[in-house]
Amino acid sequence: MPERPFRVLSLDGGGMRGAYTATYLSAVASGFSHRRGVGALDVGAAFDLIVGTSVGGIIACSLAAGVPLESMVSMFREDGPRIFPRRLPAAFGWRLVRDIFARPRAIRAGAEQLRASLSRILGTTTIKQIYERRGIALAITAVEMGQHRSWVFKTPHLASSNHRDDGYTLVDVCLSTTAAPIYRSLAAVDHPDSGPSGYRVFVDGGLWANNPVLVGLLEALELAKPAQEIQIFCLGTCPQPVGDSIRRAEVDRGLLQWKFGGLVAPLAIDAQELAFDNMARILAKHLAPRVVSVTRLPGDRVPAALMKYLDLDETRPAAIDALINQARSDADIANSRCSNPNDAAGQLICRLFDDAPVASPLALEAQAQRL
Repeated sequence: MPERPFRVLSLDGGGMRGAYTATYLSAVASGFSHRRGVGALDVGAAFDLIVGTSVGGIIACSLAAGVPLESMVSMFREDGPRIFPRRLPAAFGWRLVRDIFARPRAIRAGAEQLRASLSRILGTTTIKQIYERRGIALAITAVEMGQHRSWVFKTPHLASSNHRDDGYTLVDVCLSTTAAPIYRSLAAVDHPDSGPSGYRVFVDGGLWANNPVLVGLLEALELAKPAQEIQIFCLGTCPQPVGDSIRRAEVDRGLLQWKFGGLVAPLAIDAQELAFDNMARILAKHLAPRVVSVTRLPGDRVPAALMKYLDLDETRPAAIDALINQARSDADIANSRCSNPNDAAGQLICRLFDDAPVASPLALEAQAQRL
């Protein structure tokens, strides 16, 4: 009997668009649970390693902890307006002037709400404890501001681990990976060890790895057995319809045209999704005889009507509904592709969810009591 593949889930960042990610995974898993005639699937336990950036880091930690994906969607819907209480200004005027003075207070309140929301779901569990309890490896990206260096929060899944991150709580890890400049407060996180008091300051890992697939590939190569097949599944956050038609007279963009920096992040998200997937696939070809596949979970083209709902800090109920509806539609495509024996990506997805364990009723009950 062939050895089970080493499976990795890579989750991109994207602010409130994380509602799409959580809904997509939930809908695909629900389709397979019905097809298999079993209860809810434990999606996190279907993977040996989960990597995530920004909101993808939140979903990664939640999956590793066994949090139902529906609870994540509820958090976006119910707590989103308080996590992003003040949207970026879109034009010059008094609102922009007020924002100069009001934004620091607003993002502080948003960070406090995010901490409260995450604490309700994840409790005080540390990154080491979740690995000991569930055996799911985590790698969550951030930037450490003290030296402007990339940082990956890791469970102690490697024999060579220096256990640097063991004491960080999942909540602090999530706050660190989601601390997007302009949108969120920087994350000041206390040192978790018992040494002298102090703290580190982190910002969003999307500054260097919004698509963390290469982090996932490198960790998998370290963690998987020498000849074990590696399967990496990537999922984004409903990227915008790709491309801009820009006239020559429009190239001199200023603050207003870039929405005071707010349009830079979505551009980076879209560019990284394609670029990093391609780099990972090119690298995979050079790892023979080891078999490595990189599969982006399929979806349909995003309709132009969804554009007005894709800002990273967009919290209106209509926006959440639109993201959820798009995710469910895209999940239907994924489930349909699984029934095609000639669709290689579809067959990989099918085997992944066919192998996913059923969630323990006791674990689900414990999570429900916490929520």
